[in-house]
Amino acid sequence: MLGVVESFSLKGKVAIVTGVSRGLGQAMAIGLAEAGADIVGVSRSIEQQEQTRKSVESLGRKYLGIGLDLRKLDEVGTIVDAAVRKFGTVDILINNAGIIRRAPAVEYSEKDWDEVMDVNLKSVFLLSQRFARYLIENQKKGKIINIASMLSFQGGIYTTAYTVSKHGILGLTRVLANELARYNINVNAIAPGYMVTDNTEALRKDEKRYNEILSRIPMGRWGLPEDLKGAVVFLASEASDYVTGSVIAVDGGWLSR
Repeated sequence: MLGVVESFSLKGKVAIVTGVSRGLGQAMAIGLAEAGADIVGVSRSIEQQEQTRKSVESLGRKYLGIGLDLRKLDEVGTIVDAAVRKFGTVDILINNAGIIRRAPAVEYSEKDWDEVMDVNLKSVFLLSQRFARYLIENQKKGKIINIASMLSFQGGIYTTAYTVSKHGILGLTRVLANELARYNINVNAIAPGYMVTDNTEALRKDEKRYNEILSRIPMGRWGLPEDLKGAVVFLASEASDYVTGSVIAVDGGWLSR
């Protein structure tokens, strides 16, 4: 049996991370590489992944970049195929990519609804399904980690499709956890709090909203992408082998207020 420190090692593992070019995805990819994993990075443009690739390779890990718009739902499964062709295996899936469209609910367009739901929820299901099939067919254990949100628990304002998609992520996490446990596939979620990322730029520029949010965070600061490293390595490693269907809030105490 592994010692506790060794159980957090990802040496020899291969991890797919979507939305890897910046922010949360970039930080989690680097954290996984620091723990020993090789990385398959996915974003709309390979060129946008250059800094992530350099950071991963500087740690002595291998990197495969895939340029794919996740709204191309019929191509999502090719990510798993490409990972296996490159590395011979794949062990971990981080469903991080997400988009947000802001508008009052009575003005929210069908186009915005469909795009947000396709990227944030439908592509997550399809990629998880393809990944799980690979693991089952090859009798391999594995880890799926979905990125939820504070809006998985709350309603928010002007974020109709995003809120619905992130509620859906928790439902998807739980049903997949129930069905895939028999195959030694763990499915969990991380719910970041209010983080300094591109998705929150509009909120952070609104001084009133920024300070309202800050005043409710017990730790007294917005989160940084690097704050997710510990949680994602834990859920990706053997240290979490008896954890499934759970969500870890990395929120500075937001939900406890």
